[in-house]
Amino acid sequence: METSKEQRTARTFQVRSGGRPLVEQERPVRAPAAGEVLVRVKASSLNARDLPIVEGRYSRPVPPGRVPLSDGAGVVEAVGAGVTRFQAGDRVMSTFHPNWLYGALGGWGELYGVQLDGWLTEYLAVSEQSLVPVPGHLSFEEAATLPCAALTAWSALAGVGPGDTVLLQGSGGVSIFALQFARLAGARVLATTSSTGKAERLHALGASGVIDYTATPEWGARARELTDGRGADLVVEIGGAGTIRQSITALAHGGRISLVGNLAPGDGMDLTEFLNRGATLRTITVGSRSDFERMNRVISRHELRPVIDRVFPFDEAPGAFAYFAEKTHFGKIVISH
Repeated sequence: METSKEQRTARTFQVRSGGRPLVEQERPVRAPAAGEVLVRVKASSLNARDLPIVEGRYSRPVPPGRVPLSDGAGVVEAVGAGVTRFQAGDRVMSTFHPNWLYGALGGWGELYGVQLDGWLTEYLAVSEQSLVPVPGHLSFEEAATLPCAALTAWSALAGVGPGDTVLLQGSGGVSIFALQFARLAGARVLATTSSTGKAERLHALGASGVIDYTATPEWGARARELTDGRGADLVVEIGGAGTIRQSITALAHGGRISLVGNLAPGDGMDLTEFLNRGATLRTITVGSRSDFERMNRVISRHELRPVIDRVFPFDEAPGAFAYFAEKTHFGKIVISH
């Protein structure tokens, strides 16, 4: 950041039209308005939605010049008039839905990286209501992984308890957080993967059974075998249309599917089998600020630490997106500012 008598500037990375690579730009640092705080961003992290945003194929229009990333953590540098929740020096992190504070979601509203400039920047002025404190035992890099992936996993596991069996797909951020939370809840965890190395790491984190979905395309039946024919009480569905048939096969009668993503192409569900399972399908839209605060209390109590695959320096932010696109990561990809 440069300082002048007239205006400070901050480095950012911005989306360009036509899905061209991110471009670095400098922007004026906006002073916080009433009810806002100015955050010196220390770290940000990538989620599945961020690739289509920067590649020009997101489901909602993204204007050129938009700053991406919904997840960030940093230090409050200044506060606007009337701010009561934070003061300068506080460590804070973003909420995925800036305006969803509690209760039911009333609509998607404005989101970072789409209608609002996001956290791939050195400084960002935001409403004090759209921030939460960072758990004391976490670094900025760890905290930046929580707003979307961790809270999505937390919401997806609602109602899971001791003795339940949870089936997870892959080893991305949501699935790894779901594994950690499920184990804290006393549940048994099954997981799918395509790598022996990742299978070993999933076992090390507490998965009792790991299925190689490339060697076993009918992995739903294998999951039932691992549960003595009963099936999983909950499936955290990441693939969507491309995996939900197998998820239904894996499901116990009366079981639940938490639909988090739709990342794998396919034919979708067999409604007859779904009905025969007596199953419930619930879509997950991350969570409210109140949900986030509740989750963070559990994270603090158990001193849970996020699993980070790799940290990129701010200068190499485009490389972080390229690495994410390779789909070889285990856990979260973080950018250190």
